[in-house]
Amino acid sequence: MTDETSKKIISMFNRHNSDLPQKTEEKIKFFAGFNYVKLKRDTNGKKFVPSQLKKYADKCHYIVSVMREVDGETCLYNYDIKSTELLKFLKAFDNDTLNGTIIEIEKYIPEDLA
Repeated sequence: MTDETSKKIISMFNRHNSDLPQKTEEKIKFFAGFNYVKLKRDTNGKKFVPSQLKKYADKCHYIVSVMREVDGETCLYNYDIKSTELLKFLKAFDNDTLNGTIIEIEKYIPEDLA
C-alpha cells in the first residue's frame, strides 16, 4: 500500500470518527471489533495482484517500540520484526511472554546493500 493510500484511509477514519459526512465511495465497516475499509483497486485504479502484494509484504519489516519500567526508569525497546513474524510477536504480548506497552509500530523496507 502506498503512503498516499494510507493517508487516504486514515483521513476516512478521522472523518468517520468525527461524525462528518462521508465524501468518498469507500465505506467504513465494522467486523470482529474493528473498523476497516475494503479496497478493490490501487490508487491507479488497477486490480491488486496477489503475488505482487505478497512479494511486497515479504520485504517489509516493522520497528515496534515498547515501553517498559526497568529499575524505576521508563525505557523504550525497539524491536526489528520481519513481516512474517509480526503476528507471532504480538501474540507474545497476549500470552505474557513479552510485557510492556506498545507505543508505535512503524513499517520500513530495508535497503538492499548488495
